[in-house]
Amino acid sequence: MDNIAGRKSGLTWAVHVSVLFLVLLWIFPTVGLFVSSFRTSDQISSTGWWKALFPTEQNSVYRAPSASEQVEQGGVFVIEGNVFEGSAAGDIAHWGVSSREIDAYAAGETADLGEDGRLTLNADGSFRLVNTEAFTGSRGQRIFVTATTPPEFTTANYEFMLFDPRNSEGMTKAFFSTLTVTIPSTIIPILIAAFAAYALAWMEFPGRALLIACVVGLLVVPLQLALIPLLKFHNTIGIGKGYLGVWFAHTGFGLPLAIYLLRNYMAGLPRDIIENAKVDGATDFQIFVKIILPLSFPALASFAIFQFLWTWNDLLVAMVFLIDSSGETTVMTRQIVEMLGTRGGDWEILATAAFISMAVPILVFFAMQRYLVRGLLAGSVK
Repeated sequence: MDNIAGRKSGLTWAVHVSVLFLVLLWIFPTVGLFVSSFRTSDQISSTGWWKALFPTEQNSVYRAPSASEQVEQGGVFVIEGNVFEGSAAGDIAHWGVSSREIDAYAAGETADLGEDGRLTLNADGSFRLVNTEAFTGSRGQRIFVTATTPPEFTTANYEFMLFDPRNSEGMTKAFFSTLTVTIPSTIIPILIAAFAAYALAWMEFPGRALLIACVVGLLVVPLQLALIPLLKFHNTIGIGKGYLGVWFAHTGFGLPLAIYLLRNYMAGLPRDIIENAKVDGATDFQIFVKIILPLSFPALASFAIFQFLWTWNDLLVAMVFLIDSSGETTVMTRQIVEMLGTRGGDWEILATAAFISMAVPILVFFAMQRYLVRGLLAGSVK
């Protein structure tokens, strides 16, 4: 009685909840990168991105100006400043002058530094270091501050990544290099796989079943096993270390899945349409172009999305087949790896670079997600 007409099965709601959970799980790290790309390095290192909208308590070290900045006022020597200089202002919770006692004083209290004078730090971050004798030394007094800072968001990370000459040129080159790798590596396997899938689905010839079995078998071959032999072969024929070699590599690695998906989809198309077309005198090529391809567009779009996402986010194949010391063929994933080595502490810059790299495949996915759903659900619809 649960499956009578007009009544939904309880399993339907379970499927909806499962899909929603998977979608949220997929976008969770993306949202984190997006939020982190607008935060400062201090905020990223102190709290998670999910606390970006709330005040945070941060520990920092400030070094007061050196003795050369002192002024004489009323017979005493004074050095003044603000610990929030160059950063977002906050409220001082406590502070100290030693790394072992960073919470020795509250805001507004005065620390006796002996021969080095007396230091007062106010809640707004302003401080006053006073001494009866002239200050000496080239390094100023260290102040360990624990402050509650309000949420802070900035576009400086994107300005550095996209417009700063120190970095924008490398990221721009990497962006276009990634497009140069991804677009042909997506189109070429689709073109080849479409012809192969039609032949395996609708054309009778000796050894067809064996070819289908080989395609299925290639799906389980690890990518890593073929990298070095394929690179040696590319170097032998003269296409290694360039775009042509990486296009062929991605084509070879993507073809088994493409042929398998498209062949299964095309084999499920109505047989009457193909037979009627043959009776009317249509050739296999005409049937393929005018009937099979239009009907198979959801499956083609589905594989195009998978192939695009894989090649865009690929690092391993790019590092093997696109080793270029000049940086002309460096893809975005490789550029981010290099930035991780040179800018390992600038987490806000790395988060921004990672999100820029993820933005394009995300847009492609959502722009074509209806075709992806049609392709994946085509078997159940039939």
